Amino acid sequence: MSNYIKTHAISKVSESLTDKIEDARVDIGHLSYRKLIWRRFRKNRMGIMAGVILIGFYIIALGADFFAPYHFNDINVLVRHVPPQALHYTWADGLHVYGLKSTQHVETLELIFETDATQIYPVIFFSYDARNQVRLMTSEGPMFLFGTDRMGRDLLSRIIYGARVSLTVGIIGVFLSLILGSVLGTMSGYFGGWTDHLIQRGIEILAAFPPIPLWMALGAALPPGWSSIQTYFGITIILSIISWGGLAREVRGKVLVFRDLDYAVAAQSAGAGHWYIITRHLLPGCYSHIIVVSTLAIPGMILGETALSFLGLGIRPPMTSWGVLLEEAQRVTVLLHYPWLLLPAIPVLIVVIAFNFLGDALRDAADPYSG
Repeated sequence: MSNYIKTHAISKVSESLTDKIEDARVDIGHLSYRKLIWRRFRKNRMGIMAGVILIGFYIIALGADFFAPYHFNDINVLVRHVPPQALHYTWADGLHVYGLKSTQHVETLELIFETDATQIYPVIFFSYDARNQVRLMTSEGPMFLFGTDRMGRDLLSRIIYGARVSLTVGIIGVFLSLILGSVLGTMSGYFGGWTDHLIQRGIEILAAFPPIPLWMALGAALPPGWSSIQTYFGITIILSIISWGGLAREVRGKVLVFRDLDYAVAAQSAGAGHWYIITRHLLPGCYSHIIVVSTLAIPGMILGETALSFLGLGIRPPMTSWGVLLEEAQRVTVLLHYPWLLLPAIPVLIVVIAFNFLGDALRDAADPYSG
């Protein structure tokens, strides 16, 4: 009798599991392709975490005037090379920072700053600065959480403002390279013949040059009299011109497969025009691949701008970026006496790693029918 009860219970459980599996299959069958991608993507915790981190970086970059404690170009040589300060909290004084006391080095005559616990400056939230700009967090006394540079400018504020350039140059550069790569890659694969040969030879010529010397040559070609904004857009265009070849070849390979499929051949037989076939039958099949490639290409753009600015061929002061900040920290004396000036390398590493994790997650989600 007990065996019968066990067998009956097991069969009931198996039937219940089978019904749930069938219901899940029916639900999945009714989902659109976009919903299937999102359904698989949200299961990747690393991809979700990377996306949240990147959204946070872009929010802070776009709201730099609010999140940065000071303006990026506020100069005060009396507090140059101040080491990073720590925030403190007590019940009596709340959140505060300690003051600074300075002594002069007997050999270098440089001011050496130390914490003075006798001076307490409370942290003030949502206050106006001298430019009548609302700041999230500031203080009546010196508050340099990441220290200051050789001109007494707050390093944290310069990192936040520099994120505007370093993060947006990746987005704009990838957008331009997507247009070039998608259009030329589709033309190369669809039309073939001399069009294909011409585009592929151009890609091979670009790929034959080493990237760093090519960046340096094109960066040096920018007129020295250009303003910071003109230089910024010039760097963006340079990075876009260099990086579109890889995407064009990948799109070409996809189009070569899609153009011989039944629906594309049927559209040609029905008299559909080239533009209709490309936009309705060929490019949609490449969208998921283009999204993944663009996500993985943004870190390359950011590193390209950083490398150009580090070499002195990119963004020029007074405009700031992560590359400009690292260029200012490339002297040996910085490593010995002012190591906090290397802190701009940390957001570069975090953003690049986050984009790579996000790209891997999108690559898996873009093929929801596998695995």
